[in-house]
Amino acid sequence: MEEIIQKITDIGVPFILNLVAAIIIYLVGKWVANTAAKLVKKLMEAAKTDKALVGFTANLVKYAILIFTIMAAIGRLGVQTTSFIAVLGAAGLAVGMALQGTLSNFAAGVMILLFRPFKIGDFIDAGGTMGSVKEIQIFNTILAHPDNRKIIVPNSQITGGIITNFSAIEQRRVDMVFGVSYDDDLKVAKQVLTDLVNADERILKDPAPVIAVSELGDSSVNIICRPWVKPADYWAVYWDMQEKGKVELEKAGCSIPYPQRDVHVIKQAEDALQSA
Repeated sequence: MEEIIQKITDIGVPFILNLVAAIIIYLVGKWVANTAAKLVKKLMEAAKTDKALVGFTANLVKYAILIFTIMAAIGRLGVQTTSFIAVLGAAGLAVGMALQGTLSNFAAGVMILLFRPFKIGDFIDAGGTMGSVKEIQIFNTILAHPDNRKIIVPNSQITGGIITNFSAIEQRRVDMVFGVSYDDDLKVAKQVLTDLVNADERILKDPAPVIAVSELGDSSVNIICRPWVKPADYWAVYWDMQEKGKVELEKAGCSIPYPQRDVHVIKQAEDALQSA
Protein backbone atom coordinates (compact mmCIF):
# COMPACT_ATOMS: atom_id res chain seq x y z
CA MET A 1 0.00 0.00 0.00
CA GLU A 2 2.81 2.36 0.88
CA GLU A 3 4.52 1.57 -2.42
CA ILE A 4 1.31 2.46 -4.34
CA ILE A 5 0.94 5.72 -2.43
CA GLN A 6 4.59 6.50 -3.09
CA LYS A 7 4.20 5.86 -6.82
CA ILE A 8 1.07 8.03 -6.95
CA THR A 9 2.93 10.73 -5.08
CA ASP A 10 5.97 10.47 -7.34
CA ILE A 11 3.81 10.74 -10.46
CA GLY A 12 0.93 12.92 -9.25
CA VAL A 13 2.78 15.67 -7.44
CA PRO A 14 5.08 16.62 -10.36
CA PHE A 15 2.11 16.50 -12.75
CA ILE A 16 0.02 18.75 -10.52
CA LEU A 17 2.92 21.16 -10.18
CA ASN A 18 3.46 21.18 -13.93
CA LEU A 19 -0.28 21.64 -14.50
CA VAL A 20 -0.35 24.60 -12.12
CA ALA A 21 2.74 26.03 -13.83
CA ALA A 22 1.12 25.56 -17.26
CA ILE A 23 -2.05 27.34 -16.11
CA ILE A 24 0.03 30.21 -14.70
CA ILE A 25 2.00 30.42 -17.96
CA TYR A 26 -1.25 30.57 -19.94
CA LEU A 27 -2.85 33.22 -17.70
CA VAL A 28 0.29 35.37 -17.69
CA GLY A 29 0.70 34.95 -21.45
CA LYS A 30 -2.93 35.87 -22.04
CA TRP A 31 -2.49 39.01 -19.95
CA VAL A 32 0.69 39.87 -21.85
CA ALA A 33 -1.10 39.31 -25.19
CA ASN A 34 -4.01 41.59 -24.28
CA THR A 35 -1.68 44.25 -22.85
CA ALA A 36 0.61 44.14 -25.89
CA ALA A 37 -2.37 44.40 -28.25
CA LYS A 38 -3.73 47.43 -26.36
CA LEU A 39 -0.28 49.05 -26.32
CA VAL A 40 0.20 48.51 -30.08
CA LYS A 41 -3.27 49.90 -30.74
CA LYS A 42 -2.60 52.95 -28.57
CA LEU A 43 0.76 53.67 -30.20
CA MET A 44 -0.60 53.29 -33.74
CA GLU A 45 -3.61 55.49 -32.96
CA ALA A 46 -1.26 58.13 -31.54
CA ALA A 47 0.69 57.95 -34.81
CA LYS A 48 -2.62 58.49 -36.67
CA THR A 49 -2.36 55.17 -38.49
CA ASP A 50 -5.30 53.99 -40.58
CA LYS A 51 -8.00 52.42 -38.38
CA ALA A 52 -8.16 49.23 -40.41
CA LEU A 53 -4.40 48.67 -40.07
CA VAL A 54 -4.56 49.40 -36.32
CA GLY A 55 -7.14 46.69 -35.65
CA PHE A 56 -5.43 44.15 -37.90
CA THR A 57 -1.98 44.67 -36.35
CA ALA A 58 -3.30 44.59 -32.78
CA ASN A 59 -5.10 41.29 -33.40
CA LEU A 60 -2.04 39.84 -35.13
CA VAL A 61 0.18 40.67 -32.12
CA LYS A 62 -2.37 39.30 -29.68
CA TYR A 63 -2.84 35.94 -31.40
CA ALA A 64 0.88 35.50 -32.09
CA ILE A 65 1.64 35.85 -28.37
CA LEU A 66 -1.25 33.54 -27.48
CA ILE A 67 0.03 30.82 -29.81
CA PHE A 68 3.51 31.10 -28.29
CA THR A 69 1.96 30.96 -24.78
CA ILE A 70 -0.09 27.85 -25.56
CA MET A 71 2.99 26.12 -26.97
CA ALA A 72 4.96 27.00 -23.81
CA ALA A 73 2.15 25.73 -21.55
CA ILE A 74 1.89 22.44 -23.46
CA GLY A 75 5.66 22.01 -23.27
CA ARG A 76 5.51 22.54 -19.48
CA LEU A 77 3.12 19.57 -19.26
CA GLY A 78 5.74 17.37 -20.87
CA VAL A 79 4.22 17.16 -24.33
CA GLN A 80 6.83 17.13 -27.11
CA THR A 81 6.18 20.39 -28.93
CA THR A 82 8.04 19.30 -32.07
CA SER A 83 5.65 16.42 -32.70
CA PHE A 84 2.74 18.66 -31.73
CA ILE A 85 3.87 21.27 -34.24
CA ALA A 86 4.12 18.55 -36.90
CA VAL A 87 0.56 17.44 -36.17
CA LEU A 88 -0.63 21.05 -36.28
CA GLY A 89 1.19 21.54 -39.58
CA ALA A 90 -0.49 18.50 -41.13
CA ALA A 91 -3.87 19.60 -39.81
CA GLY A 92 -3.21 23.12 -41.05
CA LEU A 93 -2.39 21.80 -44.52
CA ALA A 94 -5.64 19.81 -44.64
CA VAL A 95 -7.64 22.79 -43.42
CA GLY A 96 -5.83 25.05 -45.86
CA MET A 97 -6.79 22.83 -48.79
CA ALA A 98 -10.41 22.94 -47.67
CA LEU A 99 -10.37 26.69 -47.13
CA GLN A 100 -8.51 27.93 -50.19
CA GLY A 101 -11.06 30.68 -50.82
CA THR A 102 -10.89 31.87 -47.22
CA LEU A 103 -7.09 31.93 -47.26
CA SER A 104 -7.08 33.86 -50.53
CA ASN A 105 -9.42 36.39 -48.92
CA PHE A 106 -7.03 36.64 -45.96
CA ALA A 107 -4.04 37.19 -48.27
CA ALA A 108 -6.03 39.78 -50.21
CA GLY A 109 -6.92 41.53 -46.95
CA VAL A 110 -3.24 41.72 -46.06
CA MET A 111 -2.48 43.19 -49.50
CA ILE A 112 -5.22 45.82 -49.07
CA LEU A 113 -3.85 46.83 -45.68
CA LEU A 114 -0.26 46.97 -46.92
CA PHE A 115 -0.76 48.81 -50.22
CA ARG A 116 -3.87 50.76 -49.14
CA PRO A 117 -5.64 51.34 -52.47
CA PHE A 118 -8.44 52.84 -50.36
CA LYS A 119 -9.17 53.69 -46.75
CA ILE A 120 -12.19 53.83 -44.49
CA GLY A 121 -14.59 56.52 -45.68
CA ASP A 122 -13.57 56.38 -49.36
CA PHE A 123 -16.22 55.86 -52.04
CA ILE A 124 -15.05 53.05 -54.32
CA ASP A 125 -16.14 50.85 -57.19
CA ALA A 126 -14.66 47.39 -56.59
CA GLY A 127 -15.69 43.76 -56.60
CA GLY A 128 -18.61 44.51 -58.91
CA THR A 129 -20.29 47.02 -56.58
CA MET A 130 -20.02 50.60 -55.37
CA GLY A 131 -20.19 52.12 -51.90
CA SER A 132 -18.42 53.90 -49.07
CA VAL A 133 -15.86 51.83 -47.17
CA LYS A 134 -17.05 51.27 -43.61
CA GLU A 135 -14.69 48.56 -42.45
CA ILE A 136 -11.75 46.58 -43.79
CA GLN A 137 -11.76 43.13 -42.18
CA ILE A 138 -9.31 40.27 -42.53
CA PHE A 139 -11.53 38.34 -44.95
CA ASN A 140 -14.09 40.89 -46.17
CA THR A 141 -14.56 44.59 -46.81
CA ILE A 142 -17.79 46.22 -45.65
CA LEU A 143 -19.31 48.83 -47.98
CA ALA A 144 -22.31 51.09 -47.45
CA HIS A 145 -24.30 51.64 -50.65
CA PRO A 146 -25.70 55.15 -51.29
CA ASP A 147 -29.20 53.78 -50.57
CA ASN A 148 -27.93 52.58 -47.15
CA ARG A 149 -27.51 48.90 -48.03
CA LYS A 150 -24.73 47.03 -46.24
CA ILE A 151 -22.56 45.17 -48.76
CA ILE A 152 -20.00 42.54 -47.72
CA VAL A 153 -17.42 41.97 -50.44
CA PRO A 154 -14.76 39.20 -50.21
CA ASN A 155 -11.31 40.75 -50.32
CA SER A 156 -10.13 38.45 -53.12
CA GLN A 157 -12.84 39.83 -55.42
CA ILE A 158 -11.61 43.36 -54.72
CA THR A 159 -7.91 42.74 -55.36
CA GLY A 160 -8.68 40.46 -58.32
CA GLY A 161 -10.36 43.22 -60.32
CA ILE A 162 -10.25 46.91 -61.08
CA ILE A 163 -10.54 49.28 -58.11
CA THR A 164 -11.88 52.77 -58.77
CA ASN A 165 -11.41 55.12 -55.82
CA PHE A 166 -13.54 58.23 -56.26
CA SER A 167 -12.26 59.81 -53.04
CA ALA A 168 -8.51 59.39 -53.53
CA ILE A 169 -8.15 62.69 -55.43
CA GLU A 170 -9.51 65.89 -53.92
CA GLN A 171 -11.11 67.06 -57.18
CA ARG A 172 -13.73 65.33 -59.29
CA ARG A 173 -15.19 66.47 -62.60
CA VAL A 174 -18.96 66.59 -63.11
CA ASP A 175 -19.78 65.69 -66.73
CA MET A 176 -23.11 67.05 -68.01
CA VAL A 177 -24.65 67.56 -71.45
CA PHE A 178 -27.39 70.10 -72.25
CA GLY A 179 -29.14 69.96 -75.61
CA VAL A 180 -30.63 73.10 -77.23
CA SER A 181 -32.46 73.69 -80.47
CA TYR A 182 -30.68 74.53 -83.72
CA ASP A 183 -32.68 77.77 -83.75
CA ASP A 184 -31.37 78.91 -80.34
CA ASP A 185 -28.52 81.35 -79.80
CA LEU A 186 -25.56 79.27 -78.67
CA LYS A 187 -23.86 82.26 -77.02
CA VAL A 188 -26.91 82.79 -74.81
CA ALA A 189 -27.07 79.10 -73.88
CA LYS A 190 -23.37 78.99 -72.99
CA GLN A 191 -23.67 82.20 -70.95
CA VAL A 192 -26.58 80.75 -68.96
CA LEU A 193 -24.51 77.69 -68.03
CA THR A 194 -21.48 79.87 -67.24
CA ASP A 195 -23.55 82.01 -64.86
CA LEU A 196 -24.91 78.91 -63.12
CA VAL A 197 -21.41 77.53 -62.62
CA ASN A 198 -20.03 80.83 -61.31
CA ALA A 199 -22.94 81.25 -58.88
CA ASP A 200 -22.42 77.86 -57.21
CA GLU A 201 -19.89 78.13 -54.37
CA ARG A 202 -19.35 74.37 -54.34
CA ILE A 203 -17.80 74.47 -57.80
CA LEU A 204 -14.03 74.96 -57.77
CA LYS A 205 -12.40 77.83 -59.64
CA ASP A 206 -9.28 75.82 -60.36
CA PRO A 207 -9.33 73.80 -62.57
CA ALA A 208 -11.56 76.04 -64.64
CA PRO A 209 -14.85 74.53 -65.85
CA VAL A 210 -15.28 73.69 -69.52
CA ILE A 211 -18.44 74.81 -71.34
CA ALA A 212 -18.40 74.16 -75.09
CA VAL A 213 -20.36 72.76 -78.01
CA SER A 214 -19.55 69.07 -78.19
CA GLU A 215 -21.86 67.67 -80.87
CA LEU A 216 -24.30 68.60 -83.61
CA GLY A 217 -26.86 65.91 -82.83
CA ASP A 218 -29.81 64.66 -84.82
CA SER A 219 -32.30 66.82 -82.92
CA SER A 220 -30.20 69.21 -80.85
CA VAL A 221 -26.93 71.05 -80.46
CA ASN A 222 -25.27 69.45 -77.43
CA ILE A 223 -23.30 71.64 -75.04
CA ILE A 224 -20.99 70.02 -72.49
CA CYS A 225 -20.69 71.52 -69.00
CA ARG A 226 -17.78 70.14 -66.99
CA PRO A 227 -17.10 71.86 -63.64
CA TRP A 228 -14.82 70.49 -60.92
CA VAL A 229 -15.98 69.86 -57.36
CA LYS A 230 -14.89 68.10 -54.19
CA PRO A 231 -15.84 64.39 -54.19
CA ALA A 232 -18.36 64.92 -51.38
CA ASP A 233 -20.24 67.54 -53.46
CA TYR A 234 -20.40 65.55 -56.69
CA TRP A 235 -23.99 64.30 -56.67
CA ALA A 236 -25.49 67.40 -55.06
CA VAL A 237 -23.94 69.63 -57.74
CA TYR A 238 -24.92 67.22 -60.51
CA TRP A 239 -28.58 67.12 -59.48
CA ASP A 240 -28.79 70.89 -58.87
CA MET A 241 -27.21 71.73 -62.22
CA GLN A 242 -29.53 69.39 -64.10
CA GLU A 243 -32.60 71.09 -62.65
CA LYS A 244 -31.33 74.67 -62.74
CA GLY A 245 -29.91 74.21 -66.23
CA LYS A 246 -33.29 73.31 -67.68
CA VAL A 247 -35.11 76.09 -65.84
CA GLU A 248 -32.60 78.84 -66.69
CA LEU A 249 -32.19 77.81 -70.32
CA GLU A 250 -35.95 77.99 -70.82
CA LYS A 251 -36.07 81.40 -69.08
CA ALA A 252 -33.42 82.65 -71.52
CA GLY A 253 -35.59 81.56 -74.48
CA CYS A 254 -33.71 78.37 -75.29
CA SER A 255 -35.65 75.19 -75.92
CA ILE A 256 -34.65 71.64 -75.15
CA PRO A 257 -35.95 69.73 -78.18
CA TYR A 258 -37.44 66.27 -78.18
CA PRO A 259 -35.96 63.67 -80.51
CA GLN A 260 -37.84 63.99 -83.78
CA ARG A 261 -37.80 62.45 -87.22
CA ASP A 262 -39.19 63.70 -90.54
CA VAL A 263 -41.06 61.00 -92.46
CA HIS A 264 -41.56 61.41 -96.24
CA VAL A 265 -44.27 59.22 -97.78
CA ILE A 266 -43.78 58.38 -101.46
CA LYS A 267 -47.01 57.44 -103.21
CA GLN A 268 -45.51 55.68 -106.21
CA ALA A 269 -47.92 52.76 -106.15
CA GLU A 270 -51.02 55.04 -106.05
CA ASP A 271 -49.74 57.20 -108.90
CA ALA A 272 -49.05 54.13 -111.00
CA LEU A 273 -52.60 52.90 -110.53
CA GLN A 274 -54.07 56.29 -111.49
CA SER A 275 -51.99 56.51 -114.66
CA ALA A 276 -53.08 53.04 -115.70
